[in-house]
Amino acid sequence: MRRRTILFGVGGFVALLVVGAAATLLLVDANAYKARFEAAASQALGMQVSIGGRLGIAFFPGLLATLDDVHVHNRGLEIASAKQARFAIELLPLLSRQIRIRSIELKSATIAIERDSRGLLNLEPPDSVGATLPALDWPSVSLSDAVLVYTDKQAGDAVRATACAMVLHRVRHAGGKPSSLLKGLAFTAELSCAQVLAGGFTVSDLKLSADANNGVLDLNPISTRVFGTQGTGRVHADFLGAVPAYQVHYSLLQFPIEEFFRATSREGVASGRMDFLADLSMQGHGGKAMRQSAKGQVSLRGEKLTIVGSDLDQQFARFESSQTFNLVDVGAVFFAGPLGLVVTKGFDFANLLQKSGGRSEIRTLVSVWKVEHGVAHAQDVAMATRQNRVAMHGGLDFVNNQFIDVSVALIDAKGCPRLLQKVHGSFQNPVVEKPNLLASLAGPALRLLKKGRELLGDDRCDVFYAGTVAAPN
Repeated sequence: MRRRTILFGVGGFVALLVVGAAATLLLVDANAYKARFEAAASQALGMQVSIGGRLGIAFFPGLLATLDDVHVHNRGLEIASAKQARFAIELLPLLSRQIRIRSIELKSATIAIERDSRGLLNLEPPDSVGATLPALDWPSVSLSDAVLVYTDKQAGDAVRATACAMVLHRVRHAGGKPSSLLKGLAFTAELSCAQVLAGGFTVSDLKLSADANNGVLDLNPISTRVFGTQGTGRVHADFLGAVPAYQVHYSLLQFPIEEFFRATSREGVASGRMDFLADLSMQGHGGKAMRQSAKGQVSLRGEKLTIVGSDLDQQFARFESSQTFNLVDVGAVFFAGPLGLVVTKGFDFANLLQKSGGRSEIRTLVSVWKVEHGVAHAQDVAMATRQNRVAMHGGLDFVNNQFIDVSVALIDAKGCPRLLQKVHGSFQNPVVEKPNLLASLAGPALRLLKKGRELLGDDRCDVFYAGTVAAPN
């Protein structure tokens, strides 16, 4: 027992000497060690790290160095900044004037990732022959109250996430060529952000877990809040090939359509709940290439929806006398939901929803789109009111932001078009043609002629719609 006490005493005395020596080294020449921190961090990141504020030292609950006003630059661009950075440092290497960091904590940080017009990320080292990435092996990195920004100048995309917190565990990279940045990166992480803004679209309460290893990144599960409803998803990214490949799954079930219209600054125009599902795969460097390669399916479904401000059945019945009804405005309802935030900007919903008063019951709405090479093709797109059905054909080109042979038709019980209207041009400035009256909606003479054709067995038509939305009884 006495020997053990002596050993503990000697060990404690040696530990005090080490801490004292480290304290002396740091406190005697803090400015010199500030420069050493800059050099060590720059070497570890392969970027330029500068410290604009003071260097503070604390010894409990371990040796901590606190740096104020930290900035990280690469190729002349600022990638990251933090009001305060805290580094947990190993003691023994300090005796040989070496700094080894055990963990990093960044407070009030801003991280900005940018893909330039050439497709290069600002994380990549400067263009030079033989440029290499340094090896990384960090136990943990954490961020609090952070802002995360991604900008793609090639595609014109921008994403901004605010009030973020993130913890990365055991960040590792073997180093090597810049092309191996994503292939060789390994870590696990948890991320949460209060709000994410992208292209006028807002997501709140983002939470996800990430696992990167051997060139494969899995974000699963992903949880979001969109239109006041909890959505879930997952992303699988494979960086092993020459071109990154992605698989995206997302579902937003029973979201209130009134929240969608509130997001477009039109409140009180519709009510009811809908389901949104997306199952997509894509590949490429950057948003533009990913959109061009996108394929899969996107769907939107709802029942017992209500549109306030317009009685659609009444307007269909009055069309022959007024000739003023815009059928494409009815078709715009198909774009309600996450898929249509871009598309619907070209339509004046007020023309449909605040035109004549009254209300419309949408008994069933089905909007199923097959996506190929960034173009969504209508597979089963229709809705049924109490007395009528409306269906849509054509495609939405999200690469060039334009309509492709889009037609909206009022159809009869056999799926034949009675009234048809076409739209083409860009999403922002669509060209809507005048409605084409293919069959009279009223009028005793034409109804009598139609009855005669039925008796003679000659009631043929080119079927416009043969999908899952049944005709009203």
